[in-house]
Amino acid sequence: MFQTLKNAWKTQELKTKLLFTLLIVILYRLGSAIPVPWVNSDIVAGNLTGSFNYAVQLIAGDAFGQATLFALSVSPYITSSIIMQLLTIAIPALERMAKDGEAGKKKIAVITRIVTMVLAVITATGYAGLIVSNGMTNLTLAATGSIWKRIFTGGSGFQFIVMIACYCAGAALVMWLAERINEFGIGNGISIILFANIVARLPQTFLNLYYMITGAKGVGNIIASVVWALLIVVLILAIVWLIVWFTDSERRIPVQYAKRVVGRKMYGGQSSSLPLKLNMAGVMPVIFANSIVSIPGTLATIFPNAAWIVNLANNYFNYTKPLYVLLSVILLFAFAYFYILISFNPVEVANNIRNNGGAIPGIRPGKPTRDYIQKILNRITLIGAVFLCVVSEVPKIIVSIFETIREVSVIQGGTSKVLNAIVTFYTNGQASFLTVAFAGTSILIVVGVILETVRELEAQLTMRNYKGFLD
Repeated sequence: MFQTLKNAWKTQELKTKLLFTLLIVILYRLGSAIPVPWVNSDIVAGNLTGSFNYAVQLIAGDAFGQATLFALSVSPYITSSIIMQLLTIAIPALERMAKDGEAGKKKIAVITRIVTMVLAVITATGYAGLIVSNGMTNLTLAATGSIWKRIFTGGSGFQFIVMIACYCAGAALVMWLAERINEFGIGNGISIILFANIVARLPQTFLNLYYMITGAKGVGNIIASVVWALLIVVLILAIVWLIVWFTDSERRIPVQYAKRVVGRKMYGGQSSSLPLKLNMAGVMPVIFANSIVSIPGTLATIFPNAAWIVNLANNYFNYTKPLYVLLSVILLFAFAYFYILISFNPVEVANNIRNNGGAIPGIRPGKPTRDYIQKILNRITLIGAVFLCVVSEVPKIIVSIFETIREVSVIQGGTSKVLNAIVTFYTNGQASFLTVAFAGTSILIVVGVILETVRELEAQLTMRNYKGFLD
């Protein structure tokens, strides 16, 4: 990896792309620290971090909990992209547009931007209303009535609209920055921004572990805190190793090319292989699944006065609840197959093999080859989806088990010594249990983005080496 970065740095064009990507990340981090007018940052800090909206913070970053300019981050853009990809399959007109080459893709991109801004306006209105209703702003409100009536009858309607415009502008800027990375930088824009969000929280994560150990009182509590911290570190290292090993794994389908004479020369006759990555979908299914399953938490944050939404988020869509984990697993599988469906075409691959005089040993060209590739693809997609579930959902299941044990202990009135010991161990590490729950998802995104970016650099380096050889 480091050798690839070194070689890319020596290539002027790739060096420019790397510096451009770094510049975009710096601009994004600066935007995440810009305050919005009339928002009291001192009151906001730490008051928007709840257990049911932790998945929202994973996508939106620390700007969400600080109510800064980029508070909405890439959430509207991701949701819009999911909607458009689903509609492209469901609506024939959009499907034809997607197959209409570069012109069709540009039209879909324009529609995606429009949908993004519509979602941004809706989300920004609710988000600004949440901040105002909780007294986190310097606006003057009327004494009685609903929050909207109190805002506009209190003479703060213009300021409130400006706040909404700021958050919408922030979402538009983040979308623009992500697209600039796609066009002029290295890697996927959405993934790079999510990578920046997660990495920016690493110092606070390690500080939480440190405070958990130093804040424990008594020999037993200190030992439990140290054991908990060591378990977290071991878990993180194990997940990193598993992700790197699995991402580099592939299923190779052998392909034999027939000999053919062109002029006075003979071509073909060699054996090759069609490599299929076990995790072809990468981190996108995880990102999409977390975006969808965090919608109830987002609504509960935006509409805190809606009791049924808050109850739904707390009791069913809290990451410690079985329903949350079950839906995450289902969505992961669904988006893994969906992403492969739109990114890999077995029919086209089978036709290319046949047109180049190749064939899979023991498989006839044409439809049998297509069916064979599709069967292999379905199997490795299943394996990849299981891998994503193990990495991103097992930590949540572990925390859910601890929460269930604590609830059972409370019901039994603390009569079981074993349950009490487990609850004590879990309680001592509660300062970092959020980190444990989403450690797999965060690490998967970080390591996945790094590996995908390195692979893209290697591909571009290889292309330039071939170009130089031909010249």
